[in-house]
Amino acid sequence: MDQEFPWFDSPLTAALMVPLRLMETWAHGQDIYDAVGVTHPPTSRLRQVATLGVLGVPLSFYAAQLPTPTEPFRVELTGPDGETWAWGPAAAEQRVQGSALDFCLRVTQRRPLAETDLTAVGVDAKQWLEIARVFL
Repeated sequence: MDQEFPWFDSPLTAALMVPLRLMETWAHGQDIYDAVGVTHPPTSRLRQVATLGVLGVPLSFYAAQLPTPTEPFRVELTGPDGETWAWGPAAAEQRVQGSALDFCLRVTQRRPLAETDLTAVGVDAKQWLEIARVFL
């Protein structure tokens, strides 16, 4: 599962390919829900998409042609069942908080930041939410 294989601009492992395909399926499914005006009920499976979003910090800055911040980020999201999902050191000064659904909609570029409940503390965290993405 750790062996890399070529994939567009960079090599991927099978372990990363699976959640990436899940993210794409969810995001394109969201497009269909939006097109027909139906609510897409969130589930705990969004955690896979959210994890990719958190891992996508360097990609977001790279795609925007900006230097990647060196300070760690703390991301705290409220999952669909009310559980808190957290990544990064608890003491990090760069912080992002909000619902897991809004975070996933943002990092898959399905919603502009202004249409989410996401908040950021710290210059880098604020900038990240403006440019957030999980794909090039």
